[in-house]
This record gives sequence, C-alpha cells and structure tokens, in this order.
Amino acid sequence: MSESWSDRLFGGFRKTSERLSGNLGTLGSGATKLTEDQLDELEDALIMSDLGPRAAMRIRDAVAERRFERGADERAISEAVAAEIAEILRPVAKPLEVTAFPRPHVVLVIGVNGSGKTTTIAKLAHLFQEDDYSVMLAAGDTFRAAAIGQLKVWADRIGVPIVTGPEGGDPASVVFDGVKAATEKGSDALIVDTAGRLQNKRELMDELTKIRKVLGRLNPEAPHDVVLVLDATNGQNALQQIDVFKEVAGVTGLVMTKLDGTARGGVLVAAAEQYGLPIHAIGVGEKIDDLRPFDPDLVARVIAGVA
Repeated sequence: MSESWSDRLFGGFRKTSERLSGNLGTLGSGATKLTEDQLDELEDALIMSDLGPRAAMRIRDAVAERRFERGADERAISEAVAAEIAEILRPVAKPLEVTAFPRPHVVLVIGVNGSGKTTTIAKLAHLFQEDDYSVMLAAGDTFRAAAIGQLKVWADRIGVPIVTGPEGGDPASVVFDGVKAATEKGSDALIVDTAGRLQNKRELMDELTKIRKVLGRLNPEAPHDVVLVLDATNGQNALQQIDVFKEVAGVTGLVMTKLDGTARGGVLVAAAEQYGLPIHAIGVGEKIDDLRPFDPDLVARVIAGVA
C-alpha cells in the first residue's frame, strides 16, 4: 500500500520533530504551569529547531500563559507547542489560485539555482492540472541550457506545452512569446522559469524589471504571482534569500522544497512569523505529486511531533 500524503509529510519532517521533541522531553513535570527555567529551555529548543527567535519567543510567551490541568508532561507540552505553531501558520496558508481575467494567469517562479525551482514549476503545473486548468510553461532561465532541457523533459512528462528560446537569449523575449502563445491557445495559466543568479543582484533586478515591463505591455496585471522557491535544507539561510528576492523581485508567496530528510523544517515557522508571506505549497519528495498545498494545522502537528 502506498503512503498517504500525510504519512510522507510526517516522514519528511521526522528529523525536525525528533529534534524538537527530544528537547521538549526534558521539560516534562507534573506541574500545572512551566517554570521560568523550563520556559527558557522551551525557547532554546524551538530556536535550535530553526523556528527562529521571534517565533520561539511568541510560542514561549503563549505557553507561559497556559495552565496544564493534568500536568505538563511531554505530550501536553508538545500539544501546546503545536497549537501555537498553528496560530502562526494559519494566516499564511494560501493555495496558489488561477484568478486572472483575461487569461492567462502569469506566475513568475524565482529562486537560487539548486533550490528545486525547475521541478517545482512542473509540480505547480500538475497541481493546476488537478484543478482542471490548462497550463503552459515558459523557460525564462536562458542562462543555463540544463534548466531549459530539464523543463522540456518535465513539460513532456506532464503533457503541457512549453515556450523556449536560445541558450543565452533574452529572457524577456521568451516571456513575451510565452504570454502571446498562452493567450492565443487560451491557456488558463502561464508559469515562467527565471534565472536564479544572486551573484549580481543589480543584474538580476534589471532582468526582472525588463520582464515586468514586457508583461505590463501585454497584460497590466501580470505577473499575478511572484513565487519564491526555498530549499528547506538551507535553514535560516532561506530567510536571507527572502530578504534579497523581496527587494529585487517583489515576492508575493513562497514554496518550500526538500523538507524530506532535513532537521530544519522549522524554518517554515520562522518565515511565516518574520515575513507573513503566503506559503502556497511544500515539497517532501521528488515525485510529481510530492508537492501539495500547505496545510498549517497538519504541519504544526508534525513539527511538534504530535501528528
């Protein structure tokens, strides 16, 4: 029998939850409230699990107010932590939706090379297909032949058309051709890959500005979403990427990949608390259906180890 999505999610977050629950296990007591020392230990455990100092302090303060009627054992503390994590995550849980009229709904996908950006584009396209939307891809990362080739392979695999240009060509031209083709074909959504180079922020900013100008000529509302793909294994470094890409690209939402096998999944909570950007989906594997819309309550429970 194949594993369910929640089973795979729990498996992916196991290292994170074990890391956190291992630290929480030392806090168990029969008291109805945690002491200041125990609360300090809780805060440290949350920070060590990559939830970040802001979220850790918020959760600490909330748990400090709780009265544990049956005594503060490990399970009760974990349940309390899960409830507070869910409070942080619920406001940012927002599936990526096709809403634009006229069509197509244009999604720019950005992120550093190696973040899983190209495969995430295919998986997002698959999610749209599951909702009966027609999708087209545009290979706007013209600086890497491998990126163009990989996106072509995925487009063939999931059965969607793709617009490409020559390696080293003008990304804005590819985007222009993509919007025209998607409009003529009547596609509901156009998902655009973009270069992931951060070595020269000015160059990347200029490139994205040019893409936006081209889009604006064809559809003043486009892009409708600018989605940043983050690699969970980067932990707190993922937050620095949000800072940079917010500045250069006007990020509107996040997708986090590679949550399987990392002990740093708590960075999702840190990102939610610090930036408040919508989290559209998370990835816990390599298969096409391993990217799913973000479920804040389920994720909160698996991070705290009580799923």
